[in-house]
Amino acid sequence: MKRLVLAVMMVLLVAGTAAAKNYEVTKKAGDYSVVVAIDKNPPTTGDNNLSVSVKDGAGAGVTDAKVSVEYSMPAMPGMPAMNYKTNAEWTGKEYKTKINFSMSGSWNMVIKIIRAGKTAQVKFTVDAR
Repeated sequence: MKRLVLAVMMVLLVAGTAAAKNYEVTKKAGDYSVVVAIDKNPPTTGDNNLSVSVKDGAGAGVTDAKVSVEYSMPAMPGMPAMNYKTNAEWTGKEYKTKINFSMSGSWNMVIKIIRAGKTAQVKFTVDAR
């Protein structure tokens, strides 16, 4: 009986890990609906894969924008502010890039979408572990 319970617990643990979702934020940026996903939940120090999906007011996917990601941590006693920027590349389905949280803590994120000479942006905070 103990072996059966142990086997069931192991299956549930593995299934729960496999079914874990990405860290995801959905926000409005002007007329756009923006979904930002990070492949780890919670995000971790080191490399994280980030994807951005952008839809216009009619719900159509936006494929012709320039998308950039800025992430920063404010200065703390004995440590200067950390500011990073990367451009996300269109992959045929979404915009993707890699970000690197150099330490755990609260990071400010800004996703900028430039299309037809106009800029829209989404702001949110991520707690990296």
